[in-house]
Amino acid sequence: MKKYILVLIALAVFSLAYAQQPTQLVKGHVIDAESRQPVIGANVIITTLNPIMGGTTDAEGTFRVEKVPVGRHSFKITSLGYDDAFLQEINVGSGKEVELTIKLAESFRSLDEVVVKAQKENGTPLNDMVSVSGRSFTVDQTKRFAASVNDPARMALSFAGVATNDDGGNQIIIRGNSPKGMLWRMEGVEIPNPNHFGEEGSSGGGISALSANVLGNSDFLTGAFPAEYGNATSGVFDLKLRNGNNEKREYAMQAGVLGLDFAAEGPIGAKGGASYLANYRYSTLSVLSKLGLNIQGDASTDFQDGAFKIHVPSDDKSVVTVWGIGGISTSKEKTGFENEVFTSNRGILGINYLRYINNKAYVESIISYAGTKVTDETDNVGKQISYRQSFVNQALRISSLFNYKLNARNTFRGGFIINHLDFNLFDRNNENGPFRTFLDQKGNTQLYQAYGQLKSRISPTVTINAGVHGMLLGLNNQVSLEPRLGMKWAVAPKSTLSFGAGLHSKTESISTYFAQVNAETGKTAAANKDLKLMKSAHFVGGYEFRPTSSWRILTEAYYQHHYHVPIGTPGSTKPYLLHNSQINEISGFANDSLVSDGTGRSYGVELTIEKSLTGGIYLMSTTSLYQSKYTGRDGIERDSRFNGHFVQNVLAGKEWKVGKNKTNVFAANIKLLASGGNRITPVDLEKSKETGKTELDWTRAYSRQLPYYFRSDVRVSYTKNKKRTASTISLDIQNVTNRLNAYEQTYDPTDKVVRNTTQTGLIPVLNYRLEF
Repeated sequence: MKKYILVLIALAVFSLAYAQQPTQLVKGHVIDAESRQPVIGANVIITTLNPIMGGTTDAEGTFRVEKVPVGRHSFKITSLGYDDAFLQEINVGSGKEVELTIKLAESFRSLDEVVVKAQKENGTPLNDMVSVSGRSFTVDQTKRFAASVNDPARMALSFAGVATNDDGGNQIIIRGNSPKGMLWRMEGVEIPNPNHFGEEGSSGGGISALSANVLGNSDFLTGAFPAEYGNATSGVFDLKLRNGNNEKREYAMQAGVLGLDFAAEGPIGAKGGASYLANYRYSTLSVLSKLGLNIQGDASTDFQDGAFKIHVPSDDKSVVTVWGIGGISTSKEKTGFENEVFTSNRGILGINYLRYINNKAYVESIISYAGTKVTDETDNVGKQISYRQSFVNQALRISSLFNYKLNARNTFRGGFIINHLDFNLFDRNNENGPFRTFLDQKGNTQLYQAYGQLKSRISPTVTINAGVHGMLLGLNNQVSLEPRLGMKWAVAPKSTLSFGAGLHSKTESISTYFAQVNAETGKTAAANKDLKLMKSAHFVGGYEFRPTSSWRILTEAYYQHHYHVPIGTPGSTKPYLLHNSQINEISGFANDSLVSDGTGRSYGVELTIEKSLTGGIYLMSTTSLYQSKYTGRDGIERDSRFNGHFVQNVLAGKEWKVGKNKTNVFAANIKLLASGGNRITPVDLEKSKETGKTELDWTRAYSRQLPYYFRSDVRVSYTKNKKRTASTISLDIQNVTNRLNAYEQTYDPTDKVVRNTTQTGLIPVLNYRLEF
């Protein structure tokens, strides 16, 4: 009897222990990569479990794998008539169900044919039309990389070809090009700069208004873009919002130095299928200030943002999606006898309608509205306005995309985009004497775009993407016709050669077209209205080697030629206009008369060595060697502002399973960054002594490079998985060695010397997150 009782107790304890092992549901869809049609009977296998777990897709292409142990897992997806697909780094936690969308490429070889091909694995772009200079990134990476703090722009600074020149912002410099050449897209449509404290004409800001709670896996492109991407010359962020859980309500709360977040998602209606997803964030410093804790002194910042997505499958052949993001931010600063108030607000709303015509074709139509308002106002103690800017831009966009899978070898994609642009722009100041109005314009114009591209798999190992993109700016009837070409050739089972070429163009900020250079006469003149579209021709060649499924080695070489770059007019006498170029600008608008006579070029080589997170370890090293040049009105080729010459990143991370049941995770991550210092125009010391302020010697534009930049960031986190909740506490430390890197040089009128202005030192970011 005693033995029997002991056996029962042992069984009860074992059952209890097993019941306490946190598990989670993994579900999703397997679809044809070209037609988006469901793939029936596909096998989804979790290869990191022993014994192996998995599931099979039903008539709608959906699968479910119940009671998957928490942790990181790899997946293999197979189906008769399709090439195998692989997923890695999938984090299964106890707080949220995991939903995957997996694309399979149809195979067109016979069953007994033996071929050499490269398999689609970690890091491959989600957009199958991308041949070179593109990669996908996961939300998990934006959370995991040291000092990324859930910001996709800061996360992208770890990738090859990407640099920054300011710790205080998330502007990204791609292959030595101006950040103004970036295109932000969301859910298939162009959006304005999605960052708090972003200035007029900029592509970045101080803090991202994008939340990791709503973002899905997305693409980041650095050159030779496919035909569907227009109005960009340097890079593309092609962002996706994930769908909410359509079966179960889930929540997430987050509190940290940057802000307080709350997210919710769940099904809509009783039948299932439809879902909602929403997130809201408010600045932590603003909360503390409202509680009476003024820790910002004479300078203060305030921001809040939100995002949502409603996903409604209306029937078997159509899907309606309503989504939006928005953010408001204000910065106030009191210096001496002046008060400055800067605001930067934005809002975007979109409606997508996806219609499946048949099992080979679909159409996606989008209508979206975007509005931004950026103001900057300075007054003295007497409340007399000395500086005022106001830029209000609105855009109504209508687009439609048609995708047709002709057969297993060929897919056509084409579409159009109509942009209706409204603007109300004002700039007035008396910084250099009497009040002058440099900009006072309101009205509207249109930007028309159309494209067509064909993806052809001419053999199991060779894929060619060819297309053309066209643009017409109604403001001045400037037209651009841009051919694009890409190729991938799997020369061996683990080796792939790639090539890309294309012509790309970009509009200037609307404010630049309407600059008033003769403001002192009281005349209204749009001095730059006839500027041409700046153009950039890209050429890229690459080689990728994947020794195993978790390792990849990628090298790319590129050359870019830029022309129709705005520079000073032939009669320019100002040194700034004579020796400079708009290719060096980060943000803002030009209030001088310009013509499109400038040129530039960028060229370099990049190397990425990457191990995805398997076995609890990930590694990544990216090396970029490059040159960036420009030619201004004086006809002299010079180093551009962004010619840092090199960038070296090294990232590493390790996860340990801890706790009684080894279901909790302790993680440590490190990032080391070394790059060439910022290029500056030297200070003219003698002239600065005469005027008492910083005067630059533009005859030596960007000829001086500041000392090398070095920064080390670390991140540690601890995640506790319980039965129905998951909580994570993390600490990111940016610039852990507190190295004060040089940013620029200014004249000190007190000591009458030139001094270096340094960037930010050590910054700790503590964060707590709860999912349930």
